[in-house]
Amino acid sequence: MALLAALLMLLGLGGTQAAYSQPEPSAAADQVLTWTAGDDITKYGSAPTTAVAGKATIVFENSAATGNTMGMPHTLTFDVSDPEYNNDVPLNILANPNDDQGGKHTAEVTLSPGRYRYHCTIPGHTSMQGILVVTEDGGGDDTTAPETSAKAEGTTNSDGAFVGSASVTVAASDDGSGVDRIEYALDDGAYTPYTAPVVVDQVGAHTLKYKATDKAGNAAAEKSLDFTVVAPPTDDRTPPETSATVTGEKNADGAYVGMATVTVSASDTGSGVNSVEYAIGSDGAWQPYTAPVMVHDPGTYTVRYRATDKAGNQAAEKSVDFTVVAPPAQDTTPPSVSLTVGGDKNSDGAYINSAKLTLTATDDDSGVDKVEYSLDGGPYLAYTAPVSVDRVGAHSVAYRASDKAGNTAEPQTFVFAVASGGGVPAPNCPELDERSTVFVGDTDTGIPNRVTNNRCRIGELIEDEKDWTSHALFVKHVKTVTDKLLKEGVIDQREYNKINKVAKASPIGKPGQTEGYTKILDGTQEQFAKWEQVGGGRFNLNEDGSITSRTDVSGMGMLWFPARKYGDFSLKLQWRDDAPGTGNANGGVFVRFPWVHDNPEEPNPEWVAIKYGHEIQVLDKPDGDMYKTGSVYGFDRVGLAGAGVTQKGTWNDYEVKVVDQHFSIYRNGVLINEFDNTGGQVFEPPRGDDPGTDGRRYASGYLGLQVHSTTDVISYRDIRVKDL
Repeated sequence: MALLAALLMLLGLGGTQAAYSQPEPSAAADQVLTWTAGDDITKYGSAPTTAVAGKATIVFENSAATGNTMGMPHTLTFDVSDPEYNNDVPLNILANPNDDQGGKHTAEVTLSPGRYRYHCTIPGHTSMQGILVVTEDGGGDDTTAPETSAKAEGTTNSDGAFVGSASVTVAASDDGSGVDRIEYALDDGAYTPYTAPVVVDQVGAHTLKYKATDKAGNAAAEKSLDFTVVAPPTDDRTPPETSATVTGEKNADGAYVGMATVTVSASDTGSGVNSVEYAIGSDGAWQPYTAPVMVHDPGTYTVRYRATDKAGNQAAEKSVDFTVVAPPAQDTTPPSVSLTVGGDKNSDGAYINSAKLTLTATDDDSGVDKVEYSLDGGPYLAYTAPVSVDRVGAHSVAYRASDKAGNTAEPQTFVFAVASGGGVPAPNCPELDERSTVFVGDTDTGIPNRVTNNRCRIGELIEDEKDWTSHALFVKHVKTVTDKLLKEGVIDQREYNKINKVAKASPIGKPGQTEGYTKILDGTQEQFAKWEQVGGGRFNLNEDGSITSRTDVSGMGMLWFPARKYGDFSLKLQWRDDAPGTGNANGGVFVRFPWVHDNPEEPNPEWVAIKYGHEIQVLDKPDGDMYKTGSVYGFDRVGLAGAGVTQKGTWNDYEVKVVDQHFSIYRNGVLINEFDNTGGQVFEPPRGDDPGTDGRRYASGYLGLQVHSTTDVISYRDIRVKDL
């Protein structure tokens, strides 16, 4: 009921200006008018047709007693918007068998002579309608139609014809309910409401038909008045000037396609044009010309025309010739469009170094108008030549074509990958971001992270991972980047506005606003000194703030951060495969391992992390060890396809998120592995047995970076951690 009430309020059915009372009619009312409704949604169950002007009690019942067995609500609404009907009673009653009146309602109203239109306003019920005719008091028995008459006035000649023009006045009277309306029709025209005398100045014989209806609905019989109009005396002996034009769409042969429109014009400076006529064909009958003549059927035509002035001078017959042909069959079929991708593939099906996209479209009807393509979710661009894609990673291309009739083929999509073959250098992007949409900090704009004209993705040019000295500087940088992308057509105005709005709202560059992350390796010697190397190998601190494993110190070891332990956390860093030659570096990130020194069960400090913590693998090598980048070593394996391999020498964003015993690993913003450590009991130090045998691991611990060997050269930078 609440939902229905809300609907009715929206429809304007929530109330009425009429006065409501209890269901029983008022004894003081002059008359009681009753409407009923039931299950039928096409008409009221019963309704009065006539009433007497004055006070009345309206009764509207929609209940089980009137045949409503389904609980359907109905309304009784008097129309106050149509000037053809009385609009002084804004009645609007909603009745429902289950309402507090039991579906029976009353209203006190005052009716005026005339007609009221009533209807139901609930959607789907507008066919429930009718007319209530209200007569003057005592006129309820009016069955007599109005009396009507007509007369023509003007100057007449000796024959009784009107000279120049005639003015026809129509009159009607009704002693019962009163005249409601008068109508007339001139010659063969349609009936029109009569409001003022009708002036006829066309020379010739005329017939004016007329009729009237009273407020009780009684219609007088049709009558007619015949009269003739003649031209005033004149010495005009010159016929009208006439011309005709043919318009429409033409084909190459000059024929009109689908339709021709003939427009006839006539003018007369003497007595004036009296009539214009036309005829189709050499033997076609003459017809009055009142509007342009439209010819649709195919064929060859001659349209004749002539005009007569009021002095009786008739212009010589003229004609126009033309041909109409059927329009060509409408082209509703879009073009056929196909894509060919060229290039050498590796064993995984990825195109080595680059893929060449070639589009072909055909249309046998109106012809191809344009071919378009969209790369990696970007805006559609006009295709004019094969497109080469050489950015390493996953890509998608959507393509379509339109014909000259405006039909556009449904877009088709092809997904492919480009792998490094060593022949194409990696793009020089400020940072790496392989996510499918553009992020600014932690905010997803939803805008496709497209490859731009310099082969870097949009998100890589924004540089939201960089240490900005001020928020204003970051916002200015984003505007500079997006200004260029907008000009090049990589993004549209809406996307431009969205990226800049998110950048302004971000905390990037604001003092103390690092989104909760604490840097534990920031590129300074002071911070680097807080880390400790155990086992073999070593890392060097580079001038650019990154660290790289050394090639002159052999052995496997670990650089770890002994300052504190972490429980639930998000660890973010960047790593780069710098292995010499064509090989790939083997490295890893250690998490949640215990204190590495003085462990009674493991004298080799570097092995404490392996046996008691988890190693998040870094390895893009296509063969060898089965645990690739993103794998939880010894527990959960990820292949290279899932890791989304980037080109060697390229910085990768890495995030390891651990909550309870659930591990999430992200590479370049893309989730590549999830792992739940459910192998055994989770415990805290100092328990000393090796949990590696049954999968048990600690609920908190330290963080570290693996150095594997002198040939597994790997670099790290910008290491941050946030407690969760």
